[in-house]
Amino acid sequence: MPGVLTKISVPFVDLSIFTWDFFLALLNLFSRKRKVGHVTPEGHPGYRGHWPEWKAARPEDSRCSCPALNAMANHGIIARSGKNISFIEMNHQIRATYNFAASFCSFVPHFAARMLDKSYNKDNFDLHDLDKHNGIEHDNSITRRDLHFQPDQWIKHQPFIDELLDSASGKDKDGHTLLTVEDIAKFAGRRRLQAKTHNPNYTRSLFHDVFGSSNNATLLTIFGGRVDDLRTILHEERLPEGWESRIRKPHGLTIAAFNASVLAVERGTRRVEAELRKKHKEGGTKIEVDHHDELAAAK
Repeated sequence: MPGVLTKISVPFVDLSIFTWDFFLALLNLFSRKRKVGHVTPEGHPGYRGHWPEWKAARPEDSRCSCPALNAMANHGIIARSGKNISFIEMNHQIRATYNFAASFCSFVPHFAARMLDKSYNKDNFDLHDLDKHNGIEHDNSITRRDLHFQPDQWIKHQPFIDELLDSASGKDKDGHTLLTVEDIAKFAGRRRLQAKTHNPNYTRSLFHDVFGSSNNATLLTIFGGRVDDLRTILHEERLPEGWESRIRKPHGLTIAAFNASVLAVERGTRRVEAELRKKHKEGGTKIEVDHHDELAAAK
């Protein structure tokens, strides 16, 4: 368990990471983007879009509620078993695979280590450990049913994923269908109200609202909202051949830059939730329950 000195150092560690992030964000403003095909570093799995062989998780393997981490395990970028992963390794592998900024990739594993009461520098974890309820995992996910209805949060809920992706309304210059902030806000706002109405053990906090919007914003940033890619990534937890992060900034996606997307998603989600709640109170709309949850509640 982390000692007293480690806990005292937490504010200083976070301050140093956010200061580092600020300077990386500035450097990104004055630096050339990475060329297409060269976002993933040479020598790392996925360079030029050539990802290692994908293998489905075995029953004894460890997986979690994060499709991006599961995909890394399925490709063998981290241990295929999803077990005995060091926080430092997670830092480096996430950075190279998805082009998050080094500061971002330092902050998240540090946070996870604290959540699990482990040492960032010395300890290891299994992917399943990350699904500690109301740690990082939370109710009203847009790809998983709530814990009350599905105790195994590594199990994705395909109807949610299909409904979200089928709602995509954007297009890029090449004609690819894209999810937009508004698309995600409409689905996430309805999920929040649905979960609150039908889940008898529903829990929620401002932190989990923002963290959920952070997860949702990743679909728009790292994955560029591209529906053809996201069907593969969310359903199969596989990185498509030829795929690379849509973030081409040389120092990666910083916390500062990411927060703009997170706030846009969170504002939109809160607005949609409030509008739906008002219509429901006025009797103008019904809050539908997912039929899988109806079956689970009836047991």
